[in-house]
Amino acid sequence: MMPYALDEEGSPCFLISTMAMHTQNLAGEPRSSLLVTEPGAEGNPLGAGRVTLMGLAMKVPTAELEPVRACYLARHENAGYWVDFDDFAFYRMAIEDLYFVGGFGSMGWVAASDYHRAQVDPLADQAASILEHMNTDHADACQLLGQVHTGLVVNEARMSAIDRLGFQLRLTIETGVKSVRIAFEHEVRDSEQTRAALVDMVHKARG
Repeated sequence: MMPYALDEEGSPCFLISTMAMHTQNLAGEPRSSLLVTEPGAEGNPLGAGRVTLMGLAMKVPTAELEPVRACYLARHENAGYWVDFDDFAFYRMAIEDLYFVGGFGSMGWVAASDYHRAQVDPLADQAASILEHMNTDHADACQLLGQVHTGLVVNEARMSAIDRLGFQLRLTIETGVKSVRIAFEHEVRDSEQTRAALVDMVHKARG
């Protein structure tokens, strides 16, 4: 368990001490993996989104330190207190493979080339507040959308993920729990467009 930052290529960067066991392990074997879990996941953690990044974690060469240092301190400002200590150094993982789990029944391998070509989703910084709002104030709308898009009797529904192309609902049905992905009719770019798209979908579902 450790803090990380992503450089411009999306490679995880770490500032770690030689006293740490994981640093000593990397000195002998650079093959490693980083598990990144969905922030604020509730209930069963197996139903939450997560990705395992796999590759070689190596010490960053001196000539490449400045941009790595900048991106790390931008993400972890408090690290400025120990970033120059002699026993700390920056490491960076060269990603070779990824395994993604989006929740129950949604999983698969992702090619490293596809990962590096990907762009940050425009809702990344707003997703948590959108999910909280939908689950707190519009649980009935989530339940309705779940029923209309699956044709099942839904006892409860919670929105577990959202991005520019759609959202994930975790449905409680008679036979257990089911995860369903529902696409927006068109791509959204911010919270206002997301609100408008969801309102339109709920109106159509009620109709």
